[in-house]
Amino acid sequence: MQFTTLVAFTLAATASVYGTPIHKRIAQVISDSTTKWEAACDAASGGAQCNQVAVASFSTLLAAPGPCEQQNAADNMVDLAKTLSSNADMIKFAQIFAQQPRNSPTSLSVPYCQSAPRNAELNGLFQCQFQGDNPTIFVGGIAVGGNGTIPFGMSAPVNPAGSCPANPSGPIADGSQLVDLTQNPGVGGTTTSKNTTGGSNSTSTVATPSAIPSSNSSNSDCGKDPAESTPTASPTMAASSATAASSATPSSTSGNFKLANGQNAQKLNAQFATLTTTSLCTEGTNACVNGAFAQCVGGTYVTQSCGSGLICAALPLVNSAGTSITCTTNADALARIAATGAQGGLTG
Repeated sequence: MQFTTLVAFTLAATASVYGTPIHKRIAQVISDSTTKWEAACDAASGGAQCNQVAVASFSTLLAAPGPCEQQNAADNMVDLAKTLSSNADMIKFAQIFAQQPRNSPTSLSVPYCQSAPRNAELNGLFQCQFQGDNPTIFVGGIAVGGNGTIPFGMSAPVNPAGSCPANPSGPIADGSQLVDLTQNPGVGGTTTSKNTTGGSNSTSTVATPSAIPSSNSSNSDCGKDPAESTPTASPTMAASSATAASSATPSSTSGNFKLANGQNAQKLNAQFATLTTTSLCTEGTNACVNGAFAQCVGGTYVTQSCGSGLICAALPLVNSAGTSITCTTNADALARIAATGAQGGLTG
């Protein structure tokens, strides 16, 4: 069953007063970054892996993941493309994804990965920056020339600042998607891109649920299934510790993991329903809070509203043991859980 995820990620800004610098969170609709890649994957008969890899990949554009997570995700995208006759469109869109700007929590430039990619198709590629990012200071207060401010394999700062091979003229407009501006990843030739003027932003909200990373893991056609590494959350109960993920995860074998996946998704959805904005959270974990997708950043959950008609939910994986957290329709979530044989709807 194919479905489309849409997570509306938002921007929060602190207004400046006369000469005071503006410090704002620069964000984007990160699910848009993999839409074209996922469509190419679907067309190449990639099946359920297409969405799993797409969701895991666009999540690396959030502020919390490390500087090489985006490149690792692009490697996963290329890995899958190579299992599908080295699909040219999938590789092209993976190359562009590797250069998409990441969210910046404080309007500072985002550090570059300092290691080589697994796939040669990604050699020499690094992310652009958004126009609102400070071109001379990187996240962590690091000045240009410091650790992480020069892309791997280069000996001098990026010039012009904020540019990337797919957009060599400079940074792109806040909130915009590189894949909408160019179809040329800038590999081995001159790139062309459209002028950018701005992206759509809205105010973000903060919630603080408690979460514990999932321990689910298995192998897929392109190595570890990215969807299975998605953290899962459990609520903090009064006068008690948070429920461990393992306690909400019945054991499963190759013969019954689908039913276990459905039951695990139901338990997570039931737990998510108890989360409030006063719950505690663990850095980097994901959850659903009041129907919104949430990630713990700096000890608090930043919630990102799903699109119109969509909800955040835990869903069962199809081809291996585990669950994923994403945005989808209520009908799709119910159908996916029911397809595993689990009874009782979204929460069991």
